[in-house]
Amino acid sequence: MATKTSTARRKFLTTLGVGGAAAAAIAVSKTPAPAQRTPNQPAAPSKGYQLSEHVRNYYRTAKV
Repeated sequence: MATKTSTARRKFLTTLGVGGAAAAAIAVSKTPAPAQRTPNQPAAPSKGYQLSEHVRNYYRTAKV
């Protein structure tokens, strides 16, 4: 009787493992691919760092 219970438990745990792996594979496969910029599409212009009055005020007050 102990062997029958042990075998059933082992099959159950194996099924859980396989089911979890399958669910993870499905979840990963459904994620959309990241959008890529085409070569003829210009890059968006970047303003970058700008020294504004607010930033100057911060630098002035943060001096040690």
